[in-house]
Order: sequence, then structure tokens, then C-alpha cells
Amino acid sequence: MKKKSFIVLSAIALFFTVGCSDYLDVNHDPTALEEIPDAKVLLPAAEMGIAGNLMGWHFGFGGGFWVEYWTQNYSASQFKSFCEYLPQDFNTAYLSLLREPLTDLKRIKTDTEADDNKGYYFIAEALSIFTWQIVTDVWGDMPYSEALKGNEGLLHPKQDKQQDIYADLLARVNTLLAIDLSESSIDGDYDYIYAGDLEKWKQFANALKVKLTLRLSEAGAYNNAALLTFIEGADLLTASAKIPGKTWDDAVEGKRHPMREFQAGGANYLSGNVIASKNIFDYLNVNNDPRLPKLFSGTKAAFFGDFDSREDSDGNGTADDKEVYATAVFTGNMDLMLMSDWEVNFYIAEVYARASDFVNAQKYYEAAVTASLAQHGIAGKAIIEAGGYAAFTATTVEPAIKQIAMQKWVANCNYQHIESFLERNRTKYPAVNEIDIAANRAAAYANFPVGDLTISVKGRALLNGNLPASPIYPESYIFRNNNAPKQKANVGERVWWNKKAGK
Repeated sequence: MKKKSFIVLSAIALFFTVGCSDYLDVNHDPTALEEIPDAKVLLPAAEMGIAGNLMGWHFGFGGGFWVEYWTQNYSASQFKSFCEYLPQDFNTAYLSLLREPLTDLKRIKTDTEADDNKGYYFIAEALSIFTWQIVTDVWGDMPYSEALKGNEGLLHPKQDKQQDIYADLLARVNTLLAIDLSESSIDGDYDYIYAGDLEKWKQFANALKVKLTLRLSEAGAYNNAALLTFIEGADLLTASAKIPGKTWDDAVEGKRHPMREFQAGGANYLSGNVIASKNIFDYLNVNNDPRLPKLFSGTKAAFFGDFDSREDSDGNGTADDKEVYATAVFTGNMDLMLMSDWEVNFYIAEVYARASDFVNAQKYYEAAVTASLAQHGIAGKAIIEAGGYAAFTATTVEPAIKQIAMQKWVANCNYQHIESFLERNRTKYPAVNEIDIAANRAAAYANFPVGDLTISVKGRALLNGNLPASPIYPESYIFRNNNAPKQKANVGERVWWNKKAGK
């Protein structure tokens, strides 16, 4: 157990001390496979590294702002650029994912591929596919087939098209699922996600195939019938893939959940800069959703990207910049998600909805919302029962997709921000309302489009009235790779599969 504690604390110190793009030693060769006593010792750091980035500096904050859970506080400036839609490259996340988790996972695979015991190889490959999907979903076309091959002399890997990356990821997950794990095992002390339970890892891999396939629902070659057949024959994830909240030591700097570190640590990035956006806050508040006080502390939220307003939008006698706004709630024992049980149930619900099987769509939709409520310690299900605002009422495909997407948006708040951003891009729900808040803030306050996203007040003109669709390419890629493409013009460029009409 001493070894286990050393590994996890080292991993936390490495991955959660974030906030500046220069915390990495970029002179270190990320492709160098260093000497290790046993491949399994790399697994805890890889798991922590992936999870920590998902709710870390760029993905946690960037995703949270770009799906309008949060907005920049009036009295601070750290995240104004997110709200203004200025160029963001998410370079810290890119460097961290490639240098640590993906490199470590490659080493585990290299060291265990020939073993009869396929447990470590299976987990490493599943997490590698999962992480590469994040990379390509966030940035689009990226180095992939030649990436992480510096030891083979490939120091300037070519950029692959996203559709080619996806084709290979789907082939890899199919190959992975064909592995027989009946005679395999791993040391549970080195697996913080499922404690060595390979049946759960097989469920994770099955769910990963569903996620990969459904992400392409608007990309042209999507086959819903084939995916439905797979779902009905597969054993899918029922227990969230997560770093459990009991892992953290909330009293010690550097050993907290990453967002708790930003909230309670000395840098104070979260508590000093982030306030609730009206888009999510009002949606929950108007509908008496019991998750609201679990997500935010306070009673008022702000227009998204309106941090320069000195008006009195609500007419209560207090200027916008002097109001006391709700802040995000993160507890000391907060779970850190990779793939949640609600996420998978929402995927299944959507596949059934696309097949016009609304009975099963409702079944899995309700299971997803119930799982989200349970994550917050809420036992009641009134919101999905008859008369509840989230009751499943759709009888045609598009309204069903909207209902599913809206509750996924709610469920992912404070847990899966970059996933929420990606899924909003795919489904285009919540929809975007064209209201010009700055033109008449009092009217906007009185007639706020509850349940829609709004265009940032300060970023309205930059993307021609559109929302961010992807970060620009990471600085470390553009300036260090001779095969890198021309930089994206702005954060409005869509990735390959983002084809559905809408902003």
C-alpha cells in the first residue's frame, strides 16, 4: 500500500499542478521509453493523467465556458479570452496527454502485448483509444499514425485526416473487443478506475465503441441499425469509469480533485474568476431541478460574456458588476469522470430514438437522468415522472434527440465539460438564440431564452455570430512540427464530423 500511495500522490502532483503552459519540461523527448521495473506501475499515472486533463485547466475551464455553464466574473479577468472567443490552443492539455498518458499507455502495450495475460494490454489499449478520440474530437485533423514514434526517427509526424483517425480507432476497438480475457487478471492496487475488474473494463470498451460510432451520426456513413444491433448484444458499462472521490486528500495542497485545487488552492482560479451563467442556471432554476444547489451556491447568474456591463439589467437597484453571483460547487470528495453511466445510457437512448423505438429510448433516458441524480445524492425522480419538466414525451426522432441532449447537458455540468462541448457540437442542443443582450439588457433579462445558449456579449462579432467549434492547433504542434498545417483562423472551425446545421 505504501507503493500505491506513492504512485497516486506522484501522479496527482504531476497532473493537477496546472494553470500555466510552461509547467512541462518540453525539452524532454515525449517518445523516449524509459526504464521501468514493471509496466503496471505506469497505469495509475496514465489513468490520473487522462482524468485530470478532462476536468483540468483547458478542458475543464474551456469546456465549461464554451457550453455556458460558467462565465467570467465581473471583478476578474483570467478567463475573459474564453468568453470573448479569442484564439485558444489548449496547448497544456495537448502536451500533457501526449507526453504522459499516451506515452505511458504505449509503453504498457509494448511491454505486455506478447503476454498470455492480456489484462494490462487491454486496459492500456482501451484508454489509448479513448484518449486519441479526445485529441481528434477536440482539434480535428492531427498527427496520429506517425505520432509517438520519435524513437523510430519520426520527429515530425504527418497530420492525419480525422475521418482516417476515426476509421483506425474503430478498427482498434473491434480488435480489442475480440481479446479473450477469461484467463487474464491485473493487480487491482494499480487500477484506480475499476480496481482490476476486467469485466468492467470490457464493458467500458463496448461503451467506447458506441461512443465512437455515435459521434459520427451526422458524418454521412453512420449506420444506426448496425449500432443498435451491437448495443442489444453487448454488455455495456453500468458503473462509471472514474477516479473515485475517496482518492483525494482535500486538506492537502496538490492532492485534491483538479477543480477543487483551482477552487481551494492558493491560485484561486475557480472561486475568484468563475460565476454561474444564466443559460444553465436559469434552466435549472425555472424548472426546479434538484441538482441546482448541488452545482451552484447562490441565487443569481450572469449573462454569458457580459463582464463589462455596469447597467442594472434586472432593475433591482444594483449594477450588474456589483451583484453577488452564484459560484460552482465542488466538494472535497468529488468523483472525477472519464466515462459516466449517465453518458452511456444517453447514448443508448439516442440510438433507440433514431430507430423510432421510443419505449426503449425512454427507458434508457430515464436511467441516465436517474444516474445523474444519484451522482448528486438525489433519490427522488419527480422531474422525469408524469408532469415533471424532464419527463420523456417525444414521439418523433428530432424532439427525442433534443430531450436527450438537454439532459445530457445538465448531467455533465461540473463533471464532463469537454464531453459536453463535443456533444453539443454534434447534436446542436442546446440550441442558440440570437438575442442581442447588449442592445437592451433589461429586455434581455425579462425575456431571457431559458434553455438556449446565447452568443457571448463580448465575443458576438468575432465568429460572425457563431459559437466556438474547436480550439486552434496547439502551439507546440504548429511551431515544432515541420509537417504542421497552416494555423486555424479562429476557434470557429468545425471538425470533420461536426456537420449538423446550426450554430
